[in-house]
Amino acid sequence: MLMIRFQRIGKLKSPSYRLVVSEKNKDPQAGQMENLGHYDPTQKPKVISLKTDRILYWISKGAQPSATVNNLLVNQGIIKSKKQKSVAISKKRAKKLEAKKPKAE
Repeated sequence: MLMIRFQRIGKLKSPSYRLVVSEKNKDPQAGQMENLGHYDPTQKPKVISLKTDRILYWISKGAQPSATVNNLLVNQGIIKSKKQKSVAISKKRAKKLEAKKPKAE
C-alpha cells in the first residue's frame, strides 16, 4: 500500500519536512517513489510548497495520506474530507487527564 507522508530533513532542533510517496511498510528515510513538495513549520510564516497535480494523481492511484498529511491537505484546500485525529492518547495519560477534571456534583 502506498502512503503520502512526511520525511524529516533539516538540522537538529530545526526540522523541515518533505512530502513523499513510499510504501507503507518501508521506513520514510529508506527511499521514496516521488517527492511531492516540502513543509517548513519553523519559519514565520510557515513555508508550504506542494505539487497539487501530483498529489491528486497519487491519491487517484490509491495512495493514502497519513493523518498529519491529510490535515495539511485539508487546510490547503487540496482535498475535501474531514480532518483526522493525528495524536493518540495512551490509556495511562487519559486516566491522568480524567483525574484532573473537576468533579461536578
